[in-house]
Amino acid sequence: MDRSSSSARPTTAQRLASCFTGPGVGVLSRSLAAMLGGYALASVTSVFCAVALPGARGQAVLTGMLVAIIVCACAALWAFAARTALHAWAGILLPALLMAAVARALGAWA
Repeated sequence: MDRSSSSARPTTAQRLASCFTGPGVGVLSRSLAAMLGGYALASVTSVFCAVALPGARGQAVLTGMLVAIIVCACAALWAFAARTALHAWAGILLPALLMAAVARALGAWA
């Protein structure tokens, strides 16, 4: 009985690794980046606009909410336009973290 590597069954670790390297994982990661990351970016954008824009607080909040809708749509587009899923996550989370830091410095979440 020949037990060469070509006829050997893959190990559990090899089968598990192949699950995370398929094209479906990239699509799932981009979808999660679009949904969860886009929501996080839109939320932080709304808060950032509310504390950063001059004028009446109510108008700044409404403007932030309207801008957040556009930002969420752009984040979804970015998630599938980026070259890799890692670039998609980075392109969504880095601006969210930057805006959250600036909003925190301006007095949000105090």
